[in-house]
Amino acid sequence: MKAFHEVRSYDSDFMVWHASYENISFLAHWHAEIEFIYLRSGSARLSINDHNFTAHAGDLVVVDSGDFHYSDSSELRNRLDFLIFDPSILGGLYHPSHFAHPLMTKEMLQEWGLTGQLLSLFSNVSQELRQKSPYYQEIIRADLRAFWYRLKRFVPVENAEEQTQNRRSHMLFALQQLLAYIDEHYSEEITLGFAAQQMNFSESHFSKVFKKLIGINFSTYLNMVRIEHAAARLSGTSARITDVALTCGFNNVRSFNRTFKEITGYTPSQFMKLPEPDSYNLTYYKRKSSEQEFVEHDSVTLVKNQP
Repeated sequence: MKAFHEVRSYDSDFMVWHASYENISFLAHWHAEIEFIYLRSGSARLSINDHNFTAHAGDLVVVDSGDFHYSDSSELRNRLDFLIFDPSILGGLYHPSHFAHPLMTKEMLQEWGLTGQLLSLFSNVSQELRQKSPYYQEIIRADLRAFWYRLKRFVPVENAEEQTQNRRSHMLFALQQLLAYIDEHYSEEITLGFAAQQMNFSESHFSKVFKKLIGINFSTYLNMVRIEHAAARLSGTSARITDVALTCGFNNVRSFNRTFKEITGYTPSQFMKLPEPDSYNLTYYKRKSSEQEFVEHDSVTLVKNQP
């Protein structure tokens, strides 16, 4: 499901994607690709794994393969450039960066002499992807590799023992597996205790870790998955609301109706009458912004806030 485990579509088997958006937040998700987020202007609140911070104009945020990340930047104005690419683009020398922090500030980039190269990277990749002139893939690969390895030359890595790093990597992988399980078994009973057990955590510790990495508590996340599936079943069909509620993991229609309205802003009956029900907005962001819309032609991960 794209909102949580993002599987991006590309024009070809050359897995590089670039886009620019204004005033944007996005739900917690992860993907196999590496992601560069460059702040053209304004500020953005972001969370990458266990790092929570605010980035400002001129800063670069690096999301490595498999990192959980989200942005809660409502009430903030910004213009962000996104550059997402498959790690294989970097060649056989690639391995997870383990950077000490995912934020590279404007001052750091200037000190390292990388500001000009970063701006050229985004400009060149955008142009090459758009024009697709001969050898554009080779040129993009060369630009990405050159910047990535110059970045690694300067950025400090985590000062942690190998055993500690292995535990962290195992924990992130276990959480990825849990989210995949939820997306497949959402119709079944999935308790907090069951989820905590899958990661070998106590319920209290699991709740703290989940909220820190995903940005919302476990029950809210589970309900959002179930409601997204329910909305897909209700959209453009004559399905009975009771049947949809039961097949999406709810024990009774009353709790389904209440949860559906909390998340989508509509009752199931109202939702079925919408002319374009696929354009509904999650109230997780509606509580922070009066108007928002999913970014057109892109993953539903992205939510555009318009103050």
